[in-house]
Amino acid sequence: MGFFILSGATTMPFVYSGIPTAYKLPNYAVTLTAYNAVPSQTDGEPFITASGTYSNPEVVAARSQDLAKELPFGTIIEIDGPSAPGNSCGYDVVSPIIGYRVIADTMNSRFTNYIDVLFSIRSHYTMSDGKTKNASTILGICDDVTVHVVGFIDISNPNHLPKTQEELIKIIKGGNSLAIK
Repeated sequence: MGFFILSGATTMPFVYSGIPTAYKLPNYAVTLTAYNAVPSQTDGEPFITASGTYSNPEVVAARSQDLAKELPFGTIIEIDGPSAPGNSCGYDVVSPIIGYRVIADTMNSRFTNYIDVLFSIRSHYTMSDGKTKNASTILGICDDVTVHVVGFIDISNPNHLPKTQEELIKIIKGGNSLAIK
């Protein structure tokens, strides 16, 4: 199946073709946004990502094209909220549904240094004014967000993309027998 996992350790063995080498897990400062799998926010096939996997709003994230080498499809990331004080994005409201994410999609080339989290069109919050808003609208644009690489899975077979946060956590923590091969 071709899975390998990088644990949450700062420095750890990275196994590629059976040859372990020291590898430091990188962090990236990015702008964080969100999208929904709808035609107006994607290409002509909103339910299929650029990697060929299903657009699963529980685990999928997209990256800007300039980050393709650093965050190839299958990279598992953890997202920290904005570090700049006074950032007016809605990260604190939607952070409970972000969790870990797998880079499985790509953004329009006009964006640089961005991560775009896929949210369900059903993820709504009632605001203090009584209006209901989608999670992607609430998140808005978050500057100075840190993305931590925590692992990698081979999603060349679309069926390898985890379907839930629980499955993804098992892979990250090494509790899935398919995680290391």
